[in-house]
Amino acid sequence: MSAESERFVAAVAHKAKLPRETAERVAQATLETLAERLSKGQAHDLAEQLPPELAPWLATAGDAEPFDVDEFLRRVARRTGTNLQGAERYARAVFAALGRTVRREEVDDVAAELPQDFAPLVAEAQQRFDHVMPADELLRRVAERTGLASDRARQATDAVLETLAESIAGGEVEDLIASLAPELHPPLRKGNELCRGAARRMSLDEFVRRVAEREGVTPPLAREHARAVFATLREALPEKEFLDMTAQLPSDYAVVAARP
Repeated sequence: MSAESERFVAAVAHKAKLPRETAERVAQATLETLAERLSKGQAHDLAEQLPPELAPWLATAGDAEPFDVDEFLRRVARRTGTNLQGAERYARAVFAALGRTVRREEVDDVAAELPQDFAPLVAEAQQRFDHVMPADELLRRVAERTGLASDRARQATDAVLETLAESIAGGEVEDLIASLAPELHPPLRKGNELCRGAARRMSLDEFVRRVAEREGVTPPLAREHARAVFATLREALPEKEFLDMTAQLPSDYAVVAARP
């Protein structure tokens, strides 16, 4: 599978708390069932925004079948060999992964074809768009806190995000990606790939040293920039997500991650 497909499956696995192989089967079963409920045109449009390996799961030859969410979950349950409660958990995870992968407009188009009783599933796909701080605003706040020009604020933010992604588990990095604007994803993915999804336990001094090297500044400046980025992340992220992220860091990080 491509890296994009693996990220989709990993998002399903993390959300539904499943092994990777099971998550792939769940993703396929849910997307195949969704294809039966959508028009051919909408299923095709959605497939075009998914990684190529996943697109065939949305292939459909017939017209949309007008079934309700209960029937949707029954079909997912049959395909995955679980009960209705398990099917709902699986479907929520797949819709959440869709929300991380496709554009807001595509999620809205899918929602427009589904009846109101699908709203809890659709909400999983839409939630990442509801509270995401635009990247320009996040970088503006970092620049304001640090006194840096916009390009230097971007460099500082990227350095902190890349190092942060090395310091926390891969699943938590995926949660961060789901909560931040797409322009901020590359340094998070780069840091996660450097440690292959396994958190590297590092002291605050080591964290600051790595940020300083990536940014090309002294450690004291890197520490101040890290403090500014963490303060801005606190404003940009849902409170639970920020607390989950910082809970994975050693206690000495409190000097940069504490509430201002």
